[in-house]
Amino acid sequence: MIEILTSSSTKDLEGIIALQKQNLRTDLSSEEIKEQGFVTVSHSLDDLEKMHQHEPNVIAKDGNQVVSYILGMTEQSKSDIPRLVEMYESFDHIEYKGKSVANYQYIVVGQVCVDKNYRGQGLFDRCYEAYRAYFNKNYEFAITEIASINLRSMKAHERIGFKTIYSYTDASDTEWNVVIWDWI
Repeated sequence: MIEILTSSSTKDLEGIIALQKQNLRTDLSSEEIKEQGFVTVSHSLDDLEKMHQHEPNVIAKDGNQVVSYILGMTEQSKSDIPRLVEMYESFDHIEYKGKSVANYQYIVVGQVCVDKNYRGQGLFDRCYEAYRAYFNKNYEFAITEIASINLRSMKAHERIGFKTIYSYTDASDTEWNVVIWDWI
């Protein structure tokens, strides 16, 4: 039986890392990337522990195995993990409903992943329902960036209510969509 909860232990964080490693873009074939999607960033245990000090992550577990996760990152995470600085600073220049994203209370979806053996069973949606239920009391929306070529992820996020508010191309010629799931 699959249980959806928030991460609470080092073992949970290690489970996130194990699932993340199976789905890194750098380790997948172009066919897998196109059909199954991918995750871009590889987090260390130290990264996840620092993020977890501010907010937990939503995870799905089948027994002791983490089979899905959605990372919760706050602005405080920006200073803990240097590679996040650019993303957070870009939010200062993006407007949403007439004001800078930086002027809202938001939670960043640091990454989302569902184990290949559990896809197509509604787990993505169930985890996001739990994410919203947990975070919507303190945050006005969830925001994240999705690579345009990650079509599976874009479609799944749009299906549950995320909307693209900004797109840009980074220094490596990857196009990114900044998406928001408004909870107000």
